[in-house]
Amino acid sequence: MLNRLDQLRGTAKAKRHNARTIAALTGNPGCSRRAVLDAAGIDKVKLAERIGFPGSFGQSRFALARGNAFEAMLKADDCALLRSVLDVGAIGYQDLGADADDTLSARHGRTRELLASSRPGLIDHPLLTLPVAGQTVFLEPDLIAFQSEGRLRVVEIKSFAIVDGQADAAKVSAAAVQAAVYVLALRNLLGADRVSHEAVLVCPSNFSLQPVAVTLDVRKQLSTLKRQLSRMSSVAALIASLPPSVSFDVALPPDALLDSLAAIDARYAPECLSSCEMSVYCRDEAHGATAALGRSVRESLGGIELIAHALDLSTGAVAPTPEQQEAAALLRQAARLRSEALS
Repeated sequence: MLNRLDQLRGTAKAKRHNARTIAALTGNPGCSRRAVLDAAGIDKVKLAERIGFPGSFGQSRFALARGNAFEAMLKADDCALLRSVLDVGAIGYQDLGADADDTLSARHGRTRELLASSRPGLIDHPLLTLPVAGQTVFLEPDLIAFQSEGRLRVVEIKSFAIVDGQADAAKVSAAAVQAAVYVLALRNLLGADRVSHEAVLVCPSNFSLQPVAVTLDVRKQLSTLKRQLSRMSSVAALIASLPPSVSFDVALPPDALLDSLAAIDARYAPECLSSCEMSVYCRDEAHGATAALGRSVRESLGGIELIAHALDLSTGAVAPTPEQQEAAALLRQAARLRSEALS
């Protein structure tokens, strides 16, 4: 399988996963196209640009600068401010040094030794690993905190604000999935009994940079993540079924890349625009399909692939098949209600 993954990627280096990309895998578990591209380590940003469908993807420079400044403030003076927010008292602090001359494997080894020592404290710049589709992915959580009861908690630092005890639900959800990635990596290393399913989210409070900490229960996210990673591990059968001509080498002409993409089924939904680099292309490809209207529409209209067909069913212009009877009844009712509202 590894040889075939190299062939799919061509001359480009494999794109290394991080917690953000692994978390994004849980957003659309039914998309075969994303599963193949991620398993092969394809740089989806470059691929989208090569075929003429670049997207404005990722954080703004302002958001990145604000996030870096907030994290630096929390970690200044051996995490003095962060200690007060976490209410951990006078415990030890270890900085494994992201800027050290260590290789990734060496820093992971130092992290493993420190975690195995069971010394209570805060660990900054740790490095964890997680197997993803047969590859070892190195992950760097914001912080790992030892708790007095002997269980580890992951600390996730984000720059979005918690205002009057409330925060953007989508951002909190994304933070919870990323934290679950780190929790899973820690549990793979130390066992579930050593790692808490509760992560700590630290954000600015209201409209200041004063930090506040809240607890996230990531058990649901852990279950979803395990299912999706298990699915990626079984993507070998999907890759083996692809024609030998399928390749995503960005050195190829755009037409060849488009033919290769067409050979793998996608599962586009509007939510993909916020989590997948290929979403602009997939949206264009899905034009005229009921899937482009969202997952709830696609599920309600199961078996009706095209919007034009759905409209014909709503007016009675075509007769539904036995499998389409229920969806057709919903469409006729919706058309009747719309007509009454407009009249």
